[in-house]
Amino acid sequence: MFGFGKKKKEESQSEKKGTCPGAVLPEAEKPQLLEMKNILLDCRAKSKEQVIREMGQLLCDSGYVNESYGEAMLKRELSFPTNIGNGIALPHGVEEAKKDIKHSGIAVMVFPEGTNWGSEDVKLVIGIAGVGEEHLEILSIIAERMSDPDAVLKVVSGSKEEIYRTFTGKGEV
Repeated sequence: MFGFGKKKKEESQSEKKGTCPGAVLPEAEKPQLLEMKNILLDCRAKSKEQVIREMGQLLCDSGYVNESYGEAMLKRELSFPTNIGNGIALPHGVEEAKKDIKHSGIAVMVFPEGTNWGSEDVKLVIGIAGVGEEHLEILSIIAERMSDPDAVLKVVSGSKEEIYRTFTGKGEV
């Protein structure tokens, strides 16, 4: 369902600076937008900073971003809080961090009991890294699918497979 256009060929992972340990991927193994390993259920409440750091590390470990992207996510949060209502937060990097994004990707953390995001408790945190203008498409799709509080509740109480289907429109690959 995330129908992105073709991207220019990326330089090899080993040539990139600031890559995460263990995130070297063969050229042919471009990560999917959402991978099952990037859906974390039953997360315990923690500080917003800890959650954002974990999100940045998930995105990095999966080969979506360079290690410095996590700091860019924290910087964004300081300038503009990323909670959007309905118990959802969408942390993502500042504009100048676009250079640190290798592939578009998201990661999902579910907090059934909520976690404090400043002005509200959130139950669903979706970390976003979007190449070029793809971040706008990703944000649009998330906003569309999560605009109804019942849809958010369904995701928060759902299995990894159900969450994967919600955001990708397909079964596990």
